[in-house]
Amino acid sequence: MHAISPRQLEVFVAVATAGSVRAASERLFLSQPAASMALAELERQIGAPVFARERGRLRLNDRGRELLPLARELLERHAEFGRRAQGGATELTGDIGVGASNTVGNYRVGELLGAFAASHPGVSLRLGVANTARIAQGVLDHDYDVGCVEGPVTHPSLEVRPWREDRLVVCARPDHPLASKKRLRRDDFAGERWVLRERGSATRALSERALAELPEGTTVLELDQSEAIKQAVIAGLGIACLPEVAVGDAVTAGRLTVLPTPFLDLKRMLSVVLHRQRYRGAVLEAFLGSL
Repeated sequence: MHAISPRQLEVFVAVATAGSVRAASERLFLSQPAASMALAELERQIGAPVFARERGRLRLNDRGRELLPLARELLERHAEFGRRAQGGATELTGDIGVGASNTVGNYRVGELLGAFAASHPGVSLRLGVANTARIAQGVLDHDYDVGCVEGPVTHPSLEVRPWREDRLVVCARPDHPLASKKRLRRDDFAGERWVLRERGSATRALSERALAELPEGTTVLELDQSEAIKQAVIAGLGIACLPEVAVGDAVTAGRLTVLPTPFLDLKRMLSVVLHRQRYRGAVLEAFLGSL
């Protein structure tokens, strides 16, 4: 087998990230035939395909999933060699894929990415937003270089670092009967109508733990986005447990009110998730240092 070139590795990684040769060629400023040729030559030299072709999209097969982290590491080490050869004075370049669970991706993206983006304009950032389970799986599958999640992650191949404390609040319309009570007690929530996040989300899990400490109520609606739940509560469909950062604007505008519930533990820790076997080059280390 002849030496595989950095260009072939770049095309492989770009196709794995973008899902098609066309998108990869645009990202690398190559013609589509040139990108196709580089990928075909890589697979010829390996002696096996690294992608499964499915309805016009390319998805990594088992061989591709095995080789992708190695390809990324080689490219990062190649870039690091060049940077150090020039005395470390050159600007960091490359890209980093960040996965964020819904609360982080929708309401804390500035805290997550802002400082790094300002300090390293030469690095391209990719952000994917999904629930905690999907982000953790994405880090395991090397779809993301790093994740930031609101729910617990316990997979042995993942390293979990605390990042920020977060908390939920119970919110209602300002004209809701509970909003007029000076001091709420657990019994006041008997028979309440709740709008909840979808099952499997971290917010739903914490909400359920809180609701278990209250008298029985009714779940009237399940939605997969905090913004949709806010609108449902504003419309008077029920009350909800939502991240405090998600309701600040609506509370300020007088469209929602936060119900004081000191008898409920609604705190949680947001965490950074890393694959233990992921090579941590200069770009990733710089990103982690910015958090």
